[in-house]
Parts: sequence; structure tokens; C-alpha cells
Amino acid sequence: MVKKYSVLICLVISVILIVKASFVYPGGSLLDENSIGFDWSKNFISNLFAANAINGSENPGRIWAIVGMAFHSVGYGIFFINMSKKLSSSQWANVLKFIGTANILFIFLLATPLHDLGTLSIILTLFGLFTITVFVLKSKLHWLKFGCILCLLTFYGFFSLYGFGYLGLAVIMQKVYNASAVLLVLALEYFTKSEDFVQIKPGGQKIEATNR
Repeated sequence: MVKKYSVLICLVISVILIVKASFVYPGGSLLDENSIGFDWSKNFISNLFAANAINGSENPGRIWAIVGMAFHSVGYGIFFINMSKKLSSSQWANVLKFIGTANILFIFLLATPLHDLGTLSIILTLFGLFTITVFVLKSKLHWLKFGCILCLLTFYGFFSLYGFGYLGLAVIMQKVYNASAVLLVLALEYFTKSEDFVQIKPGGQKIEATNR
């Protein structure tokens, strides 16, 4: 039972702990160093991982955020490994398996002083979701097609806003793409099966996913 719902358990615990961390964050944001508390529309989630808040006070929420990110990394890692077992292409299955294994480490690094190295997890996650999207678009999972495309657009929207310096909007979009990614991951984990990703050869022969 625990194994079946491991992704859900990890992500729920992660959200709870990060929300807990936000409740005890002292204050300060990139837009206002003297603000009180954590404002979801003005603070980046990464602010929760710092030893000291932007206003200079010690951040007691850091430990909650770090443990929350640990659960997040494990949940995403298990998800990509599980999805690799549903694909009919062994080549792309191995890619997802690599992304899942690597993300267990790189996502957690976002909560450490090696944050910049941890940002590789965003690229890996985006590539992994893009790969899955390609397979979903070839399937009959029509509602998930919309969900995959929408999730990818939120990622690109965040990168665009952040890259062009619209930090106020980027802060909000960060929460949007994280929420959309979590919802998509849960939908893909629990509402898809290997039969959904059967591929058809030009001659009409079906290639089904094999157990890995």
C-alpha cells in the first residue's frame, strides 16, 4: 500500500512541511526587505531555505523547508522511475529512469548552498515532462494532453518572466508552475498505465511496454 502511494505520500508531506516553513519565516522579500512573514505573491520558495531571512533575522523555518524538499525530491524521483516502466520505448524509458535517479539528488540540492547546481533539476524535470508529453500526445488520454501542454507552458512562462526581469510576476508564476507540475505528476502516476502508451508500427503491429 505504501509503495503504491509513495509518490502521493511524499508530495503531500512535502507541501505540508513547506507551508509550515512559510508560517515561521521571519520576513523580507526581494521587493520589500522589511516585509513581515512569507508572502506567497512576493517571496520565492527558495527564500525558505536560507539560514537567515532577507530581513536579516534567523530563519527557523529552514529545517522544515529542507526536509520538505527532501520528500519532494524522492517523490519526483519515484514518479519518473515509475513512468519509465510504462513506456513502450526502452530508449526513452532509460532516459526517464536516469532523470528520476538524478532528480532525487539535484532537487534536494535546491535547498542547500549548492542551489545553483540544483537548478539542473528544473531542466531535467522539464525535459522529462516534455518526453512524457510526447507519448501522451500519441495516446488517447485527451484530458491529460491538455494538462501536459498547460504545465509546460507555465514552466516556459516562468523562465520568460524571470529572464526578462519581471520578478514580481515571476514570483507568482513560480507557484503556478510548481502547483501545475505536482498535479500533473499525480495524474500521470495514478491515472495512466502501460497500455495507454502502446505504439503502432507502420505495418500495424503494436509494441507494448515491457516490465522493467
